Amino acid sequence: MEITAFAKSTQVAPRKVRIVADLIRKQTIDEALVSLAFLRKRGASVLEKTLRSAVANAVSRNVERNSLSIERIDVSEGPAYKRFHASTRGRIHPYKKRTSHIRIVLTDNKNQKLSKGEKDGTKS
Repeated sequence: MEITAFAKSTQVAPRKVRIVADLIRKQTIDEALVSLAFLRKRGASVLEKTLRSAVANAVSRNVERNSLSIERIDVSEGPAYKRFHASTRGRIHPYKKRTSHIRIVLTDNKNQKLSKGEKDGTKS
């Protein structure tokens, strides 16, 4: 069973969130939560909050917390706020405040799909 959690339009640039997401992608849930709590990156707090939300979604569906693992973390670009910085001689310099959409997909290890050989009963 797949359990998802979203965080949309977070005020952290996608590049900064992807750096942290790459660190926790292959970890277990508990290891990921501990490492996110101690990381001093801006995207760590947003990812920790989203991961806790995904775990809470799974627990509310009566899935054991110990059987969960991170299947996928997607970080995509959200809408960018267009801002201007005042410059000399009455000019402006435009810049974008980038936002990101985060999607975390957890999977239940006990209910994973059976391979082709296990379905037929002919294991190789």
